[in-house]
Amino acid sequence: MTSTPSRTLSTRIERWPIAGSFTISRGAKTEAVTVVAEVSQGGVTGRGECVPYPRYGETPEATLQAMQAMAEPLARGLDRIALQAAMRPGAARNALDCALSDLEAKAAGQRIWNLLGRPAPTPCTTAYTISLGTPAAMAEATARAAHRPLLKIKLGGDGDSERIAAVRKAAPKSELIVDANEAWTEDSLAANLAACADAGVILIEQPLPAGNDEALARIKRPVAVCADESVHDRASLEGLRGRYDAVNIKLDKTGGLTEALAMADAARAIGFEIMIGCMVATSLSMAPAMLIAQAARFVDLDGPLLLARDRDHGLRYDGSMIYPPDAALWG
Repeated sequence: MTSTPSRTLSTRIERWPIAGSFTISRGAKTEAVTVVAEVSQGGVTGRGECVPYPRYGETPEATLQAMQAMAEPLARGLDRIALQAAMRPGAARNALDCALSDLEAKAAGQRIWNLLGRPAPTPCTTAYTISLGTPAAMAEATARAAHRPLLKIKLGGDGDSERIAAVRKAAPKSELIVDANEAWTEDSLAANLAACADAGVILIEQPLPAGNDEALARIKRPVAVCADESVHDRASLEGLRGRYDAVNIKLDKTGGLTEALAMADAARAIGFEIMIGCMVATSLSMAPAMLIAQAARFVDLDGPLLLARDRDHGLRYDGSMIYPPDAALWG
């Protein structure tokens, strides 16, 4: 009787330069710091990548430690399903969950969507992000991207009405999503919503701070509003009724593909539109999210497009069209 070889875990922090800089209401950065997990068994290795989110108190070092703490349970046979209860949602669990999914697919010699009984991913259009800046700077950046069908505009509070008007003038034919990253207030909400409606914006992400968004239930919303920082996993969905029209699913928030798929199913059942989002990261982070993108109304998986370079075997981007991952990358 042959015993099953144990699993070994390898983790590391990687740094990927951003092309220029990436600016949102909470600050700017010039590199993407990711944490990679590799789970090996029987000569096969599965990979996953995550981006620790400072907004939730995550750091690369703490994320690395949380992943390394699972080395012994993984060696004893902890699988992807048991992982959900063994770790809290967040970046560390995401990398391990995606690595185990990749390992599962490679060991079976099948694509992960077949093993999960999900539709095979097909090409889809991703948003392209315009960083926060002055109206003139954002208009200049928008003009360079005006050929793209869907733009995501980072806003930041004071002056947002001017920013969105300048962006719309620079890209008259593009669909626009705006992301305030919790920077608006109850006092500025109505005026900013009206400015977005005037500009033909199709979606507004997280206008008010999470935990202080009650005003969304009391005001007429002329543009659909999407929860981002206010939503994490399935447990947070029910409290969003009446305030939001859509939810932004990010694997670093849900703690991996396993919960993200279940969350997408639950959100649609409640009546929410689905947005699949990302942090600035390589194609290894985007690849699992392509399974969610198949049922998403809004796709925002442009992370690799914002980097100076991507990893080997990265996703294929043809303009704003994103193609499913090759097995050499993931899944």
